[in-house]
Amino acid sequence: MPMIDLTYLKGSLPKDARADLLDELATKLLAAERAPDTEFFRSITWVYANEVEPEDLAVGGRPGGEPRFRVQVTVPEGALSERRKGILIEGVNEAVLRAAGLSETEGLRVWTVIRDVPDGNWGAAGQQVRYQRLVEAAAAEREGSGAAATMATDSA
Repeated sequence: MPMIDLTYLKGSLPKDARADLLDELATKLLAAERAPDTEFFRSITWVYANEVEPEDLAVGGRPGGEPRFRVQVTVPEGALSERRKGILIEGVNEAVLRAAGLSETEGLRVWTVIRDVPDGNWGAAGQQVRYQRLVEAAAAEREGSGAAATMATDSA
């Protein structure tokens, strides 16, 4: 049940590149979590695009100037190893730079923050979501049993 919040300055992303970027970010996150890329797991992988006015960004307390991007990734604790976090951060950086038409040398304009939510501190449908249930749901999706949706939340 990962979530991505992409915040960027208005005009920093071409409209035609934005949709592709949002899809690519979801794909990269599912791959990093080793979750199956299925309709169920895509339905619980949300990507928010938060476009802000240029005057709403200050760098060092002063007008921000150049386009900058903040990508906040929220995942259940345990979903990503340190190695997979590194792979995700690198992939996010590359995807955002490409979508914005920026070079690799401008990588400091993209900041990625990964937040691990402790088990039991995430809820959906009025129930706690447990990481182990998501692991079981992923296994069910891989097996094609279709039990993923009922296994993701803790009904106890």
